[in-house]
Amino acid sequence: MNKTIIPIVLEAVSKDGEIGHTTAPHINTQDEPQRRLKNAAYIEKKLLHYTGKAIADYNMIQKGDRVMVCLSGGKDSFTLLKLLKILRQRSGNKFEIFSFTLDQAQPGWNDSHLRNWLASQDIPHEILTRDTYSIVKEKIPEGQTYCSLCSRLRRGIIYRYAKEQGFTKIALGHHRDDLIRTFMMSVLYNGDIRSMPPKLLTDDKSHIVIRPLAYCQENDIRTYAAVQNFPIIPCSLCGSQENLARKRVGKLIDELAKENPKVPSNLLHALSSIKPSQLMDTDYWDFKNLEKELQKEFHSDTGNSHLEALELPIED
Repeated sequence: MNKTIIPIVLEAVSKDGEIGHTTAPHINTQDEPQRRLKNAAYIEKKLLHYTGKAIADYNMIQKGDRVMVCLSGGKDSFTLLKLLKILRQRSGNKFEIFSFTLDQAQPGWNDSHLRNWLASQDIPHEILTRDTYSIVKEKIPEGQTYCSLCSRLRRGIIYRYAKEQGFTKIALGHHRDDLIRTFMMSVLYNGDIRSMPPKLLTDDKSHIVIRPLAYCQENDIRTYAAVQNFPIIPCSLCGSQENLARKRVGKLIDELAKENPKVPSNLLHALSSIKPSQLMDTDYWDFKNLEKELQKEFHSDTGNSHLEALELPIED
């Protein structure tokens, strides 16, 4: 029996079935506060729909799961935590959520408003202080990006805490635009075809990481976070680096989307529509032995049972 908790998946808001191409309904009113409330309800409905769809599509959450939501203090993780709280209530509280925040000892860090918000939402939580900021500043020369080392240190602490506390899932706030930007960065800068999977088993098989916002647009999350007035805590590390490759790739995708609005959703769809025979990876497609497949058909038609491989010199 499938134990996946499929929340109340709301009515699709896209008539053409594309993820991320919808227009807010026109509201005939001169009352600005009322207009904002209706638009906020629409955005929440849309985000809940795509979050519920991602959870169902990838079997992210099962009955009895203890889900640790990583709350960084940014708009994405706040939105994820709020949406999962709503979906948990709609599921009849069939799974648990717990908020985990890592205080990396960055200058100016102030989590007092975050603590008050968590208390007002009645969400169990912990804010753990570990000084990774000093390590990153010491190890990475000025002018180079901090993201790689910072994320490795943060990930190690998160995984260790989740294991010690017995959480069955670790939920991260990466959204559609994170997935497609990572995909483009991997292709353009690393020569790899990879991204952020919506559901991941860690290399040591100790944790399952989920990304329930995988179908959600950043613009919708930004709007929702503003309406909800989340107590955002800015990052003084990556937030201070304006020339990150990720930002340049994001601008490239945005420019292409001006010509063809379906570009972002097409990139997302490409991640779930791999065709190994149309690529060049010999680990996933047996190019060298395609003749054997041809040979089967050739045998049946001609009775010829032998095709000899031709050795060609690589150099003269």
